Amino acid sequence: MTLEETISAIRPGDPAARDAARRWWDRLAKPLGSLGQLEDAITKIAALTGDPDVRLDKRMLFVACADNGIVCQGVSQSDESVTRAVTRALGQGTSTVNYLAAQAGCTVIPVDIGVKDLDFTDGVLPRKCKNGTDDCSVGPAMTRAECTQAIETGIALALDAKAQGADILLTGEMGIGNTTTACAVASVLLGRDPAALVGRGSGLSNAAFLKKIQVLHKAVARNHPDPADPVGVLASVGGLDLAALCGLCLGGAFVRLPVLLDGFIADAAALCAVRLCPAAGDALLASHVSAEPGAKAILEGLGLSAPLCAGLRLGEGSGAVMALPLLDMALAVYHSGHTFGALGIDAYTPQH
Repeated sequence: MTLEETISAIRPGDPAARDAARRWWDRLAKPLGSLGQLEDAITKIAALTGDPDVRLDKRMLFVACADNGIVCQGVSQSDESVTRAVTRALGQGTSTVNYLAAQAGCTVIPVDIGVKDLDFTDGVLPRKCKNGTDDCSVGPAMTRAECTQAIETGIALALDAKAQGADILLTGEMGIGNTTTACAVASVLLGRDPAALVGRGSGLSNAAFLKKIQVLHKAVARNHPDPADPVGVLASVGGLDLAALCGLCLGGAFVRLPVLLDGFIADAAALCAVRLCPAAGDALLASHVSAEPGAKAILEGLGLSAPLCAGLRLGEGSGAVMALPLLDMALAVYHSGHTFGALGIDAYTPQH
């Protein structure tokens, strides 16, 4: 499906299913709302799917892997060879998130959306739209057509996952330099100075951190992206991984699958999706508050709260995977049948 067709077909969540899920939570033998954000998450999923019988049995993590031309400006302590190495490890099942996902019963699907000079690799979906982006501090990261292709690739991934019986999608990424591009995108969409949002990524010296801020200012000033045009923002100062994850969020909303976001970079991609189609927000769940300085601002822009605040900054979808057991535990209560009626006691009633 095209981007335009997808956006036009996305609808908000079903209020009747939302209310039914909330009523069921309130029948369970515990104080009203006492599982907090976890109750809200299950209720939101019920509204999205239109079914209060929420199940998350088949979970799929898509890790969008791509290189960013801006690394030539010294914004990261690593070079593009690390993107290739970690992408290969993801395909082999030996990267960090693979071990986390095995504990959470989640399938990891790395996607080459733009890893520079990466040939076909076992275990990695070949979906390259461009051989890494260009340096956005001297011009656009990619053309609008290339960006749209990456977004539509993300949409197609969501449609394929639905056809394979997925119950929930998770977003991950791998790409050296992508905290820089995510910060650039978020600063434009939120109308904030990049310096207020930027962090040290995988670790920078003081001098390199100051250079990163200077490069961010240069990239935004050079391209002058319009915040009312999210595709244009992604094309000018973003990355292929961000574009693909934006598409995954839109595609998830279209096929009525919840999308569990990872941290700073995935949240910036989700912000693009919601700016393109506000109703897509009904499909999105936050997993954690990243250690990156701009993380809270982006979550506020999305209107989301995250259950985990553990200083995570690994990427690869690791935070999203770590949130799955929390949802599983919430569902164990939700499906328990442990109601006030079953215990023969009076239910709690809201107090005003």
